[in-house]
Amino acid sequence: MSNIQSSTIPYEMHGKRIDQVLVDLFPDYSRSRLQSWLKNGDITVDNKAVKAKYKVLGGELIRMQLTLEPEGEWLAENIPLDIKFEDDYIIVVNKPANLVVHPAVGNYTGTMLNALLYHCPELINIPRAGIVHRLDKDTTGLLVIAKTLITQTHLVNQLQERAFEREYEALVVGELSGGATIDTLYGRHPTHRTKMSVFRTPNNHKNLKTAITHYQISQRYSIHTRLKVNLETGRTHQIRVHLAYKKIPIVGDKAYGGRLKYPSGSSEQLISALEQFNRQALHARKLGFEHPVTHQWMSWEQEAPEDLQNLYKLLLAHKNQ
Repeated sequence: MSNIQSSTIPYEMHGKRIDQVLVDLFPDYSRSRLQSWLKNGDITVDNKAVKAKYKVLGGELIRMQLTLEPEGEWLAENIPLDIKFEDDYIIVVNKPANLVVHPAVGNYTGTMLNALLYHCPELINIPRAGIVHRLDKDTTGLLVIAKTLITQTHLVNQLQERAFEREYEALVVGELSGGATIDTLYGRHPTHRTKMSVFRTPNNHKNLKTAITHYQISQRYSIHTRLKVNLETGRTHQIRVHLAYKKIPIVGDKAYGGRLKYPSGSSEQLISALEQFNRQALHARKLGFEHPVTHQWMSWEQEAPEDLQNLYKLLLAHKNQ
């Protein structure tokens, strides 16, 4: 899939590097994507290939012959998708538990990406098949997928600028007096490389980033609490790690949770439900952002799945008995 775009460099940009000019003139594409096209010769200045450090005079003609090629060797698979909204530019999906979003080692097939390619084959030409953000395998809830390169760039920019509204609900072990904000340094665990961790000081750790999570109480049970959680940043496993760091781990979280706990006097039904809930009790309930083409604010809400709703009911019944 290819298209040709052109633009004349304004004279007031005289002396600027071409890679900077491209970002200003073609904001629909990411800086890295423009640099890649420039390096490959897909972008010319007055019909000549130039390097990123080339300084423009003003008045030159930029011509971009853009070809989108398959981004991977992924297979389309007929896997059902619970689509909440779709137009020519975006897809909003309610992800179930036990579904990996993107292929990786050990999960090359059977992922949401494979399902998306079956539903919308042209996504093969978009990086990560249009996936803008991810949820862990056993976290449920709302995700947005971009159907074009331009809409993906716009959505990623919103995400990086913290303009997305993302609200989760989490069931944790612990009795809380109120909500709080967790603001920490965050990065890969120094010894368990598949896990993430909070860091109190930078020390010698590399690639640490800030992670900010806000939470409020939605419902108190006996020894459990349902939380409303809002992300200001979106780091890998962020909610799970942050809540565990605060000594209120998410129910069912095998990686970061503590031992299973039961309220005093639990019924056999409640004990069985807690024992059989073998995933983290975390659900992406609300998603909102500015539509990348119409620029209208759009938002969706999705109730938690049946297994989590059932656990809420049993915990509330126990509290009220």
